[in-house]
Amino acid sequence: MSRAKNLDDEDIARIVGILDGWTGSLTWDALIDSIEKHLFVRYTRQALHKHVRIRDAFTLRKKTLSSEKPRSPKVASSPELELAWQRIDRLEAENKRLELENTRLLEQFVRWAYNANTRGLDAHFLNQPLPPISRK
Repeated sequence: MSRAKNLDDEDIARIVGILDGWTGSLTWDALIDSIEKHLFVRYTRQALHKHVRIRDAFTLRKKTLSSEKPRSPKVASSPELELAWQRIDRLEAENKRLELENTRLLEQFVRWAYNANTRGLDAHFLNQPLPPISRK
């Protein structure tokens, strides 16, 4: 078996999207099978767990699925309405995950601001534009 390609930001975003729309029982093995079906690449649990966004999205989705009360199945009068219900569920899960990611980024920003302040770096220094990237 050959080694799968390294996960890039686009792959991670697609995997997190799979988790946002997940229904039913969630396990690492089930996620790996779903990723293989969608991305045509099979990753190990360790490779996925190494990426914070995937690990956090998995943990949040698993927690959400286990805490949800079993609700009566939504009876859709049409396939379009059924798709709309599915889309709403996926968007609610995505919103919850993005709120968690935003909170973590704000915490990181506070940590960086504190570290910069303790080293005497002021806002003027930190807000300087990056130098242009030279292309050879």
